Amino acid sequence: MLRAGPKFARGALFVLAVFPSLSVVAGFDAAQSNSNVASRRREFLQNLAAAAVERTHHVVRYEPAYVRMPYPGGDVPADTGVCTDEIIRSYRSVGVDLQKEVHEDMAQKFDLYPRRWRRLSSRPDSNIDHRRVPNLMVFFARKGESLSLSSRAEDYAPGDLVTWDLGGGVPHIGVVVNQKSSQSGRYTIVHNIGQGPSMEDVLFRWKITGHYRYFGPGL
Repeated sequence: MLRAGPKFARGALFVLAVFPSLSVVAGFDAAQSNSNVASRRREFLQNLAAAAVERTHHVVRYEPAYVRMPYPGGDVPADTGVCTDEIIRSYRSVGVDLQKEVHEDMAQKFDLYPRRWRRLSSRPDSNIDHRRVPNLMVFFARKGESLSLSSRAEDYAPGDLVTWDLGGGVPHIGVVVNQKSSQSGRYTIVHNIGQGPSMEDVLFRWKITGHYRYFGPGL
């Protein structure tokens, strides 16, 4: 067995003496990187909430029909849509194509997604998959953050995505925005439940089934 001699010991002490702050610098760099990511994520969610608010200035007729569309970057006609289309359009405004992201994930992990539409299609369908709330719930949980289903309004922040059961298993989705209700003091929700994109104080109106944050593939 080789033994470390005096020269080795002196060399090790020299390194420690000359570079005592290497581990401190590395730790600082990691902390700085984490701080930068957190800052970029906060900015992303603020932009997403602003994009959702902008959607309330559009006139949209509620239309749940299946529509064939281009891929990627496809959309139903601009004057039609459902609740998921407001989420899709808000994300697209900040540079994230949910049609593409959801389709790619479903193509790789199809078995992880709800089976209720398998009788209609045995493989992913880029025309409709991203427009279904249950699929978005799986996607956001896989690729983003799945948060607690809290009954405290302060646990929901602008840019958060919330899903509900409207009753009878009918799913719904909306996004928390940075404008508060003058009556309750809660952040309001932008959603489309039949009257086009609107901003309302509806966070606790129905049973919450999901609470997510999704920052896109780059964050």
